[in-house]
Amino acid sequence: MMTQRSAVGSVVLAAGALTAVALTAPAGAAAAAPTPGKAAASVSHSKVTDNLYMPLGTFEEATSGENPKVKAMIDRTDIGGVQVVVPWKALEGRKGEYKWSRLDNALKYLQEHHKKLFVQVQDRFFDVDMKDANVPQYVKDKGGVAPTVDENPDNPTTHGALVAQWNKEVRADFQAMLKAMAEKFDGKLAGVNLPETAVEVDTKKDQTKYTSKSYIDAEIDNMRYGKRVFTKTQFIQYINFLPDDDDHKRMKEMFDLARDKKIGIGGPDTLPDRKYQMENSYKFLHEYKDSLPLVAMAVQEPDINAKDPKTGKPYTRERFTDFAHDYLGARAMFWTTEADWLQRPAA
Repeated sequence: MMTQRSAVGSVVLAAGALTAVALTAPAGAAAAAPTPGKAAASVSHSKVTDNLYMPLGTFEEATSGENPKVKAMIDRTDIGGVQVVVPWKALEGRKGEYKWSRLDNALKYLQEHHKKLFVQVQDRFFDVDMKDANVPQYVKDKGGVAPTVDENPDNPTTHGALVAQWNKEVRADFQAMLKAMAEKFDGKLAGVNLPETAVEVDTKKDQTKYTSKSYIDAEIDNMRYGKRVFTKTQFIQYINFLPDDDDHKRMKEMFDLARDKKIGIGGPDTLPDRKYQMENSYKFLHEYKDSLPLVAMAVQEPDINAKDPKTGKPYTRERFTDFAHDYLGARAMFWTTEADWLQRPAA
């Protein structure tokens, strides 16, 4: 099983009912999402809106002036907004005690600068010991974290941690946080997404009773729940790979759910024509792009250094964007601040 390692630091990956935020509208505006049965005729394939992605801490360093280079990127006229990656622990300390001030501050800054805020709620972490997973301590105390291993052939093998969402009690706590977040921010955020589905639990060390079926069932349940509580802000699930799903029946189940419930779909990596991606989520994104309310794709550091199978050279910005828009149906892209075009002044 190939998993994906984030480029957003060493501890994170990289991540409505009747309405969806229109990415081309002014901040705070909303547009009606396609109605069931008419999705293909209603979904817009307008140009891609470019956004940045970064951990919440990096965003705060930029806007406080500690990182003027990234601040200048956020303030660029050709950048529509920012996707901040926020670990569960940053939103909840003790059980039921939620902390919103950091998101409030991020939202305030971006609104004042006529930008949008997307939030990726993080429940999985790479290159960390289990004890250092960025989740509330009470979740760790109840054994709610599982060990993972990343055997991506493009990177050295690493170990990390994943919230055991298949534990119903743990998942109930996570969903309670999502509900509280929706009560505070629904309609104010441009989007909320859950991270990629690729995972490989280290079953030799696991004590959470993980199975691939229970993991996917939990991911689907969180998709349903997130959509239920975020009725004005577009809810998005990143999908790339699933464990033990060689026939892709479970992935199709997730895409069918996204189509039927108007859940946005995205992915943590844009890698045009890469064989393994093309055989997994990309083929579903292509097939379903006209029936999804939003497709949002990220371009991370490993992506900008990957070689294009067609040329043998690193992908260009145009290649990323054209593939994401034309083949995957993306209308939002989240770019690493290491992208070469962001090192130059806005055109």
